[in-house]
Amino acid sequence: MSDPLPTGTVEPPAPPAAAPRRAPAIARLRDLALVPAIVVVAVVGFVVNPVFLSSDNVINVLQSMSEVSIVVLAETIVLITGKMDLSLESTFGLAPGIAAWLVVDPAVTHGLGVHALPPALAVPVVLAVGALVGAFNGLLIVRFGLNGFIVTLGMLIVLRGLLTGVSGGKTFFALPESMTYLGSTEWLGVPASVWLSLLLFAAGIVVLGYTRPGRALYAIGGNVDAARAAGIRTDRILWLTLIIASTLAALAGLLISGRLAAVPAAQGSGAIFQVFAAAVIGGVSLNGGKGTLFGAFTGVLLLFMIINVLTLAGVPAQWTNFLNGAVILVALVVSRVTGGKAQT
Repeated sequence: MSDPLPTGTVEPPAPPAAAPRRAPAIARLRDLALVPAIVVVAVVGFVVNPVFLSSDNVINVLQSMSEVSIVVLAETIVLITGKMDLSLESTFGLAPGIAAWLVVDPAVTHGLGVHALPPALAVPVVLAVGALVGAFNGLLIVRFGLNGFIVTLGMLIVLRGLLTGVSGGKTFFALPESMTYLGSTEWLGVPASVWLSLLLFAAGIVVLGYTRPGRALYAIGGNVDAARAAGIRTDRILWLTLIIASTLAALAGLLISGRLAAVPAAQGSGAIFQVFAAAVIGGVSLNGGKGTLFGAFTGVLLLFMIINVLTLAGVPAQWTNFLNGAVILVALVVSRVTGGKAQT
């Protein structure tokens, strides 16, 4: 038995308990949660058709997902802040559509386009349109405090109508090389769009995991009032996040337009379903503050692998939307069961 302390002596506080070390380990395991599923789908795909694991088909899967994966990246950073941006789908089509409208020669395209700018400005126009859409979304959501879901849903419809209006419901073609280069060229034998997608995800993983702005996104998504009280400039970061996300969606639209050498009036229509499906199965929370870009990447990879297996198995493409919706519902149920927190 220890000796009693002298009268008037204050007992020193007990040393703080060691911080639990399981949380980071669990977070890393969650990042890898879809890896076994990806392996299983790869094995099933090989059984269905050995062509599945051929280098040509693997590159085909990576290229077909590269454009959508960049939109998934954009949506993920918005979801982490506790917001969502439905208008990314329309920005995906509008940004390259506006650029094509401004640079293509109507004498070649049978009246489409105004040929108001030189082809060299096409890419800057694409990115500028994306940034302007994000800035306007930020104005309505951050400055005026409007509901982000409703604002971006309205913008989705407005931007889709704008693209249909400037194109007359037709497809822009005869695009200049400045618009087709990134979507059609190869670097080291692999499509440039695949390299750009991987580089953007790698950069995003570093920013979100190891920088102050990245940690601020999670803080805002977890509790915006607490983040504001901690000195984080929440409004500025939210606004900048929306601008970056829309610019990324515009870049993704440029890549697919370059691959197709055309900008259809319906480009991007329905893409938001794939985007949300990939993000949700990748572990990104719709409540904000949770999820990683690595998880989102594995989500979009798994989704496109499944679609490729179904294609090789002869399943009609019309079932794709059914798959996307079913994946979202299953992922929400799994998240509810494992997380113990209701989705709101």
